[in-house]
Amino acid sequence: MAETARTGQPAGHGRVLAALALAQFICSFAGSNMNVMINDISRDLGTTVQGVQVAITVFLLVMAALMIPGGKLTDRYGRKRCFLTGLVVYAAGALLSAGAPGLGVLILGNSILEGVGTALLIPPVYILTTLLYPDLTSRARAFGVVMALGGIGAAAGPLIGGLITTAISWRAAFVFQALVIAVIVALSRRIEDPLPPDPARPFDTAGAVLSAVGLVLVVMGILAADNNVWLTVALLALGALVLWWFFRSARAKEASGREPLLSLSLFHDRTSNLGLVTQNIQWLLLMGTSFTVAAYLQVVRGYDAIQTGVVFTAATLGLLATSLAAERLAARHSQRTLVMTGFAVVITGVVVLVVLAGNLATAWAFVPGLLLIGLGLGVMLTPSVNVVQSSFPEERQGEISGLSRSVSNLGSSFGTAIAGTILVAGLTKGAYAAAMLTLAVIGLAGLAAAALLPRGPALHRAGSVGSSSRSS
Repeated sequence: MAETARTGQPAGHGRVLAALALAQFICSFAGSNMNVMINDISRDLGTTVQGVQVAITVFLLVMAALMIPGGKLTDRYGRKRCFLTGLVVYAAGALLSAGAPGLGVLILGNSILEGVGTALLIPPVYILTTLLYPDLTSRARAFGVVMALGGIGAAAGPLIGGLITTAISWRAAFVFQALVIAVIVALSRRIEDPLPPDPARPFDTAGAVLSAVGLVLVVMGILAADNNVWLTVALLALGALVLWWFFRSARAKEASGREPLLSLSLFHDRTSNLGLVTQNIQWLLLMGTSFTVAAYLQVVRGYDAIQTGVVFTAATLGLLATSLAAERLAARHSQRTLVMTGFAVVITGVVVLVVLAGNLATAWAFVPGLLLIGLGLGVMLTPSVNVVQSSFPEERQGEISGLSRSVSNLGSSFGTAIAGTILVAGLTKGAYAAAMLTLAVIGLAGLAAAALLPRGPALHRAGSVGSSSRSS
């Protein structure tokens, strides 16, 4: 830790950052690589496109539902312990998925176990990055690497998954995930937990159950939209009621001096709230686009897994280019400017994608739009995270990291559920365009939220974490 004080970076920071970034990569990869395996999995397991969509969405949903409890558990058991436990659970789920004889076992391994593992390991990634990189410029660089690997995992998931599926089988893609987890465990030996765990810290079990049930009901309501409108309305209303109960319970516990699962004071910071909205919509756009385009290419145009993955290379390259420039961009532009620019570029990319793909039969028609979408996402993923994480002191990093990751993964669930539901309802060119344009409209809401962020200086002129929360 003396090395940390002298350089602003932890001893062995390269290996530590590699472990954290790879963890974000593999979890994002898991959320998108199955998109190119839709036909292979449905044929092999005797299921349907909708069945595979449910497996993908449930994985994202489990992450979103359990991320807040996962963040709180880091305070009680320690960041490193939760990180390693999550890796082990995730690896077990990946190996179970690799040998799945049917959709049920695949959902257990991929959607449940990998989802639980992710909820345990991802909050420590963001807490440790925030604590181990104390100044905003080095933190922007570190988050740039983490978010770059996360974005690449989501964007390159179709390509990597397609290559593995075509060369071996879709099952080998899950073995690949387990092997990456083994590498992460080896790299994690140098991680030092900056804050000691507090075993006596209370855990709000009732709040964890209420929040998880409420989020599950909301997303399942969206998934049911293509089959039964009344069921959708009922599930959404019930989900809203359970979430209202959760927030009411949290308020009562705070008023009586007890510690709730989620302190409502986290929502008192306007800048952080706006940052959370932009995070949610960014991941909604990323995962919604990934599922919609992958499904369209395979089901409508008849592309195989590797062809579909190659098309997505344009988005991967765009996202990589701008994510790795996060530190340089943060030093020159305010976070508000970067997030607004990112949304504007993504929305433009969606429109270009719809227009060109609707009028040209060649695969090249997808490249300009996907490139713009990747560039836009890479520009804004890091500043949105930095806005939120830097708005709170060290002792609240467990809470805000869990909330931040839950909001982002809920966005991923919404993206797959909303766009996927539109697409599954009628797998035609018209349904594809409707799904993408729906994403563009939601992107406009993200742009509006970004415009409300406070105007402020670039990070190299910000004096402290506290100033960042006020002027990011």
